Amino acid sequence: MPLTKKEWLDLEKHAHELRNLCLDTTFWAGSAHIGGGMSVMDMLAVLYYKYLNIKVEDPQWEDRDRFILSKGHAGVAYASVLVDKGFNDKEQLKTFNLTNSKMGIHLDSNKVVGVDASTGSLGHGLPIAVGTALAARVLGKSYMTYCILGDGECDEGSNWEAAMSASNFKLNNLISFVDRNGCMIDGKTEDVMKLEPFADKWRAFGFIVKEIDGNNINELCEAIDFALANKTDSPVMIVANTVKGIGIKKMAGNYKWHYGAINEEMYNESKKDLEEFYKERCARAEKEGA
Repeated sequence: MPLTKKEWLDLEKHAHELRNLCLDTTFWAGSAHIGGGMSVMDMLAVLYYKYLNIKVEDPQWEDRDRFILSKGHAGVAYASVLVDKGFNDKEQLKTFNLTNSKMGIHLDSNKVVGVDASTGSLGHGLPIAVGTALAARVLGKSYMTYCILGDGECDEGSNWEAAMSASNFKLNNLISFVDRNGCMIDGKTEDVMKLEPFADKWRAFGFIVKEIDGNNINELCEAIDFALANKTDSPVMIVANTVKGIGIKKMAGNYKWHYGAINEEMYNESKKDLEEFYKERCARAEKEGA
């Protein structure tokens, strides 16, 4: 079902507030994986404020949808979402990645409420997601499993073993995304380890592939709606083309902001950038929304 203009604007507001919270957390922590946190934030906002069937008051509800953030280093974004949603106290963000904090740089499911799986060792998330999707079938449950991978992470062979399994077991209750921002810690993905033809690789493993602008709220919702309506025996992979560090001018598209520290001057400058970015996105929603 197409987004109404109001729904689109509401999701833009959530994404904007979450980007600001991600920036705040990076500033409080001294440093974080902010580049990939910004690129993935629209996906997180759409999932947590429109699609995921979860209960904040009952985080372990057995019929809840499962979410696996395979690119676990984007924990600074994920922590912001779990706090904003109400699973955890905002004060915890002020100790993010600091000694004795529950909020480590890769979120621990035993310490952070709302996290379905501890991730951080890249290439583990999709295999876990295949497991939770299979578990739903074995248990006769109708919950969905959602998984977000990083594109640099797709250098890990375990992802492709999981992809082969997802297709073999016909897991149409699994919806996956790749945050295709084109960057990894050491450079551009195509300079370090070529991924293209990327979508064709997933198709070859038996996935239905949707390629979209992953920083466009409307396109994300259309792709998820398509995946939820999928009645075939194939899982869906959404290749979400994004911009690393999007919304902050000095970071946008720059692989050097895979991880970084922010001083007060850059923090204030980044706040202004995010406000400008938000206005541009709202203008687009006003123009294109139904």
